[in-house]
Amino acid sequence: MSRIGNKPVPLATGVDVQVAGRQVTVKGPLGQLHWGLADGISVEVKDGEIHVGRNGDAPRLKALHGLTRMEVSNLVEGVTKGYERTLELTGVGYRAQVQGQDLTLNVGFSHPVSVSLPQGIHASVDKQTVVLIKGIDKRLVTQVAANIRSVRPPDVYKQKGIKYSGEVLLKKAGKAGKK
Repeated sequence: MSRIGNKPVPLATGVDVQVAGRQVTVKGPLGQLHWGLADGISVEVKDGEIHVGRNGDAPRLKALHGLTRMEVSNLVEGVTKGYERTLELTGVGYRAQVQGQDLTLNVGFSHPVSVSLPQGIHASVDKQTVVLIKGIDKRLVTQVAANIRSVRPPDVYKQKGIKYSGEVLLKKAGKAGKK
């Protein structure tokens, strides 16, 4: 019995959920999102809540039950509040700037690195070293943030690079040398 899958997802005011075939569509104040349902998983809306069910007890269905419930919950939260991820650039001369749908990063390479942002994702730069990624799709926001971080992951020796806000880096000691 899936503890997560059995919890109903409460609907916020102004959110409309439509289930058509194997597709769940959630519309809200910030936009519209879709999620495809796997075979054996069902979704129904009643009494202002979304209920996710499954047609059997196969291990694959049990896993998809909880996954589908969380994805639908993320859709509802995305169209009401949205998601954001903050990145910090640490290093001498490291800076970022937004030009339309492109984010240009100067992070210690001989050339600036340009990252194009997909549709539905918005970036803003504060103090040239803090990048805020916003959007309604949680998967897309976190994937774009991970792609930006992978341009220059944080170095454990010098503490330089692009890291998530709140990420704690443990500094490693360098080579001790001979005595």
